[in-house]
Amino acid sequence: MSTPKVVLSGVEQRFGSTEALATTDLSVAAGEFVSVIGPSGCGKSTLFNIVSGILRPTRGTVTIDGTDTTGRPGTVGYMLQKDLLVPSLSALENITLGARLTGRVTREQKQQAAEMATHYGLGDFLDHFPHAMSGGMRQRVALMRTLAFAKDVMLLDEPFGALDSQTRLDMQQWLLRVWGETGSTVLFVTHDIDEAIFLADRVVVMSPRPGRISEILTVDLPRPRDVDVLTSDRFTALKKRAVDLIYGRARGDLDERRTPA
Repeated sequence: MSTPKVVLSGVEQRFGSTEALATTDLSVAAGEFVSVIGPSGCGKSTLFNIVSGILRPTRGTVTIDGTDTTGRPGTVGYMLQKDLLVPSLSALENITLGARLTGRVTREQKQQAAEMATHYGLGDFLDHFPHAMSGGMRQRVALMRTLAFAKDVMLLDEPFGALDSQTRLDMQQWLLRVWGETGSTVLFVTHDIDEAIFLADRVVVMSPRPGRISEILTVDLPRPRDVDVLTSDRFTALKKRAVDLIYGRARGDLDERRTPA
């Protein structure tokens, strides 16, 4: 793996007498896409809150580009499942919300945001308000807002969880395009194993509480990816391993045989 962009070293989290996250070490390379999966309550969102700086861990450190960012919010972009768009603002105004909150939005910032949104298919919706947009379109706007705020590292916590299956697949392919063109480092939480594998370079599988990393699966599927990989033998093997880990059925090593996608 290339030089780490994000490093978690000995991170632990307790809430009173409850151990939410056991000792966790993880390195994420610059430009890497890493999915995080595991059973409900395993500490996925806690892990994200620690990486984002919203939550200071009981023990351990987080570094980004070699700088200690432990407990320091505002160093990464963070997008939740709920789009949290401001109803009274247009799509473009929502995209530039970060700049609006920290000061006056300049003409240049508006132009850059409009160009970025247009490039990714939002050009006809810049003046639309959230109530006039579909769920998928709202998520696109929310992701553009995250990108505009922090282009280096993005934490995406179940961003497509509320979408129907077809829209969700469309959004996954759209996200891969955005990620491929921006070179952002992405950490992506999901409950959907197929989604985790389809998107990621590596999949971090976490155990039940106290959360810990059970295994990290390398997703050795070709890029760029299309929906054909979802039915490949290799995809099925990776999915089986992830299911076995999550449900406590894992035995031995992942079958290393390779079948062309």
